[in-house]
Amino acid sequence: VTLRAGAELNAHQVNQYTLTLWAACPEEDEVQEHLFVRVTRGQVLRCDNPFASTGDVVQVLADVAPRTPLYAVVPQPLSGLMVSGGCHRFWLRNHDTPLMLTRRGVVLAPANGFNPSKEIQTFRLEIEVMDRHGHNCSGVVRVEVLPSSRPHVTFREPQWAVTVPKSIGPLEVVMQVHASGDNVRYAILAPVVPALFTINEVTGEIRSTRQLEAAQAHLLVQAYNVLHPDDHATTTVNITVQGTDQQGPSCVPAIFMSQVPETASPGSTLVTLRCSDSSGTERHLHYALEGPPASRSSFYMDGPRLQVNTTLDYDSEAVAAVDFQLTATIVVTAGGQPPQSTRVPVFLTVTPVNEFTPVCPSGTTFTVLETAAFGSIVGYVTGTDRDYPQNSLAYRLEGGPGPAQPFSIGTQTGEIRVVGPLDSKRHKSYRLSVRLTDTHNDVDPAKRRSCLCEVTVHLQAVPDQAPVCTPEVQELWIMAGPGKRQPVTHLVCQGSPRDAALTYAIVGGNKDGRFQLEGNSIFYLPSDLSEPCTYVLLVKVWSIPSGSQHSTVVALVVHVTPWSTPVPPSTTTWHTTLQKEPLVIMRTVVVWHPPAWFVAVLTVSSALLLVTLGCMVRRLLCR
Repeated sequence: VTLRAGAELNAHQVNQYTLTLWAACPEEDEVQEHLFVRVTRGQVLRCDNPFASTGDVVQVLADVAPRTPLYAVVPQPLSGLMVSGGCHRFWLRNHDTPLMLTRRGVVLAPANGFNPSKEIQTFRLEIEVMDRHGHNCSGVVRVEVLPSSRPHVTFREPQWAVTVPKSIGPLEVVMQVHASGDNVRYAILAPVVPALFTINEVTGEIRSTRQLEAAQAHLLVQAYNVLHPDDHATTTVNITVQGTDQQGPSCVPAIFMSQVPETASPGSTLVTLRCSDSSGTERHLHYALEGPPASRSSFYMDGPRLQVNTTLDYDSEAVAAVDFQLTATIVVTAGGQPPQSTRVPVFLTVTPVNEFTPVCPSGTTFTVLETAAFGSIVGYVTGTDRDYPQNSLAYRLEGGPGPAQPFSIGTQTGEIRVVGPLDSKRHKSYRLSVRLTDTHNDVDPAKRRSCLCEVTVHLQAVPDQAPVCTPEVQELWIMAGPGKRQPVTHLVCQGSPRDAALTYAIVGGNKDGRFQLEGNSIFYLPSDLSEPCTYVLLVKVWSIPSGSQHSTVVALVVHVTPWSTPVPPSTTTWHTTLQKEPLVIMRTVVVWHPPAWFVAVLTVSSALLLVTLGCMVRRLLCR
């Protein structure tokens, strides 16, 4: 006996329930007993409103620090006494949220902070609480993340250039960079080796680490918000040392990093270098491109301009083999004796563009038995997409599962399953509309392509079968006495899986209506029987949907003995024997069958013998 799901007990309204239990076993009488369930007042965990009813709402700014406490769930027992979170367990029902929930029921901001979006972001948390006694309550918290009003980190100048004397010593200030924003910190990204300069992470002052000997140095400096590392900006710093001999050209930018969409047209310019030699002029400078063959074939130099040579196909194996990153080096050489050169590293990342629409499979037709069980696999819808990563598709059934289309489809696999009853008499086939949508094929997740595929599912009818009864022939002995009716037997029959129920009827052998049929149970009605009697009953069994064209007849041989008639000790009520095989007795008899000619000869011989004897007797009498 279990408590019904969703039932709520209230000891103030009903403190006792009386349940009547009924039991019946073969060959025994029915038994009825009562079960009393007493409801007592106990400690019930309760969550406060609006957390437990409509849901609580928390509004925070997008620039809140990571792991900042946003909300605390405080459960209370029914008595109203506040309890600490140490005696309770808290967990999230939904895991599709970056927010975190501690063991004490405190909702924290994501470990990496919120996305600095310009739109309002909403996160829904379904929280369940359970105390050590097993009592629980649940509620909903909605966290609305408002756009931040703080300024983003930006450099006032994209490139910085400074000239220092050759006599500058270690730890002397070379220059100072400045970026606008909140909680700004600075760091040198490149070059890492050799470390010729260091930067004060708070003030942005750049100092030399030793006596400068190189003619030029190119630094890549990053400024970032220490509370939100995703908010950052970069700039290049070109440092020229005066008085050095054989100085190479100076170029801005000294390092070029960028993202290039795969649809960039050939001939488009990626960057234009501004270079000058030691005299400050741009004449007599030669530009060349060095690097791996894939990079040199994809780009070329047109004077100081780096341009696209061929189409950058993100979906090709060649680009995927280099992890979609192309590197090269622009060599700028100044005329003179000897000629001096400067190298500008180039780092380019090819970004995907969703170019192709998914393609439906051809001739998607499946066949399934109308008796298929819940969850049975019907087939697979396999779409194709030429965008990288290839065949990264999501499947969705238009209209969803329901009585009109009792099927579901796997979001990632395209697997169609049965989720409802099937009937070939009502529907010979189903036409399903499956939408294929590509995923992860563009830098912008909102740019997605989809197509609609038609899938046909034919139902294969299963012919109706006659019910099967075990056994089909029974021989029974019962004792007839006065009083109430006596149970004789219960028929055990089974129809086809889709039959709702079976119908039973006595169609023969029920003399004087001595037997009564209720469902699959047969009863003998009391009578004034004085002599033993045998009845042969014929019971017809058929299914309701199928009709009488598929039926089974069960034969029952019932021996009824009155109470006054002695019966052998071996006879018992409710005795059932299965159908026995007939006993065959073989008896051999020796018979001689003479041939016809032998019979004829014997007959003639017997006649001649009689004639001869007659003649002999006559002669004797005449003498």
